[in-house]
Amino acid sequence: MDCEYVIDTYAWIEYFKGTTVGQVAKHYLEGNSSATPSIVILELERSLLRDIAEGNETKDGARKKTEYVKSVSTIIDLTYESSIKAAQTDQEMRKKIKNWGMADSIVLATARNLNAKVVTGDEHFRGLADAVLIK
Repeated sequence: MDCEYVIDTYAWIEYFKGTTVGQVAKHYLEGNSSATPSIVILELERSLLRDIAEGNETKDGARKKTEYVKSVSTIIDLTYESSIKAAQTDQEMRKKIKNWGMADSIVLATARNLNAKVVTGDEHFRGLADAVLIK
């Protein structure tokens, strides 16, 4: 698969909010070959459901956003092999970065597997050669 960027939840949320950081993310989300790990869909959907419950989003609006992600980015499912790589990545990164999360490991392992860079604003990725930190 030809992919330059793996998009993290942070980038998608900022993009959909229309923030300044979201405008920076737009460059990586539109017009480039990108992939989005399925764990990011879970996190994005969780965020959208919270927004619906708080009255800040409609069900139709949330559905359109997740469908948009699917239409512009290749969704990468967690497989047996990628689970093993993510676990190894998790062990490596938890030694280096405080509060490193399993979802971060899945995203980073996906990017490494695709020889791509993670697009994120998550501070856990600061200083990693595998990441483009948008701020």
